[in-house]
Amino acid sequence: MSLHSIRDVCQIALPLHSRGDGELMVMESGKQVPFAVARVFTVRADAGAVRGQHAHKRCTQFLVCVQGEIAVECDDGAAKTQYLLDSGGKGLLIPASIWGMETYRTDGAVLMVLCDRLYEDDDYLRDYAQFLEWRNTP
Repeated sequence: MSLHSIRDVCQIALPLHSRGDGELMVMESGKQVPFAVARVFTVRADAGAVRGQHAHKRCTQFLVCVQGEIAVECDDGAAKTQYLLDSGGKGLLIPASIWGMETYRTDGAVLMVLCDRLYEDDDYLRDYAQFLEWRNTP
């Protein structure tokens, strides 16, 4: 298994089609989402909530804020970066082995997460110290 670095995290523009009666945002597997989607879930929270706080050993995720504003911090154990997601037509690709933490900045913000794997409890690294140890194990 190869570990990813913070340089592998990237924002991806999503096509927005606006007209007088609304807006359509597009995400297609193999195009904007660079993997086949196996699972999708949403998280809704109020301002100040901190979610995520874990990494995956194998799962790659694509995060899209569909309502409100969410700050996302990504960490590879050596470097950290921050991204701001809002409903403005962008997604954030977080590959496996990157620690992610989401801070909800507006009440009722909704995060949609597309995954390349089904849910696997043993894929999660939920303790930061264990994450660092796992990353540094040859």
